Amino acid sequence: MLTIGKLGAAARVKVPTIRYYEQIGLLLEAERSAGNQRLYSRAALDRLAFIRHARDLGFSLEAIRDLLSLSDDPDQSCAGADAIARAQLAEVETRLARLGALKAELERMVVQCAGGRIANCRVIEVLGDHSLCTTDHHPEGKATP
Repeated sequence: MLTIGKLGAAARVKVPTIRYYEQIGLLLEAERSAGNQRLYSRAALDRLAFIRHARDLGFSLEAIRDLLSLSDDPDQSCAGADAIARAQLAEVETRLARLGALKAELERMVVQCAGGRIANCRVIEVLGDHSLCTTDHHPEGKATP
């Protein structure tokens, strides 16, 4: 059995995060020692490692909840897990496209900057007027109000 500190160290997760995962039901509530200290099993460590790895890959807590639910029934089809992973992949591809547009716009701004005075600074000018951008780099494809 592991204390919460040792569990956190083993899974590389902070103690408040472990408590939060318990609170929202991603981790089962820990057993308690006679001194009321949380004690975790190897299964809890495995589950926490799963959650951490999924978070590292960018999965939302709701997607992780769904994946954990699927993993609790190992005899079912993996179509649900596949669908969740495909949705996450699509989200990553969308973010990569947006980052590519951001990179291109920043490179253009820097190249056009003459390095003179702020009054003539292309970086300041473009940041002040989105219509001067050549790429649509806003997350939803439009400028923020």
